[in-house]
Amino acid sequence: MNMDKIKKQKRYQRLYQQLKKLLEKSNNPIANMATIVAVLHNKMEYFFWTGFYLLDNSELIVGPYQGSLACIKLKKDIGVCWEGINQQKTIIIDDVETFPGHIACDSRSKSEIVIPLKNLKGKIIGVLDVDSKVTNSFDEADADGLEKIIQLIF
Repeated sequence: MNMDKIKKQKRYQRLYQQLKKLLEKSNNPIANMATIVAVLHNKMEYFFWTGFYLLDNSELIVGPYQGSLACIKLKKDIGVCWEGINQQKTIIIDDVETFPGHIACDSRSKSEIVIPLKNLKGKIIGVLDVDSKVTNSFDEADADGLEKIIQLIF
């Protein structure tokens, strides 16, 4: 199930080029998020849940996503998504069962990666959250690839 690093890097490069072309005529961030989620969720076979959580009055509210039903609102300062916002960096969790305060919207999720989403002014406005049904699914290749892809939103 786990893809090797070189294969992942090449896949992310192809997806970046595909998304860049798809999004070049769009200036709508929500439409761009929805397109990114659809492509990633359908092209990365180990992505079980793929979506955005967006800050709204200091609350994290679900945005465009694909996968099983999401938690609509995430309790402040609890869980991996808030960890990414509070630390202002990408967070990779190899086994969600070992993460204190993990929010299990779907108990089948076993590993997770969260990438802070910044607007053009560099302010964090939410996160890209990806879950996998398999532990140890995400690594630096995922972090680098996803960080680059979400820059296409704005």
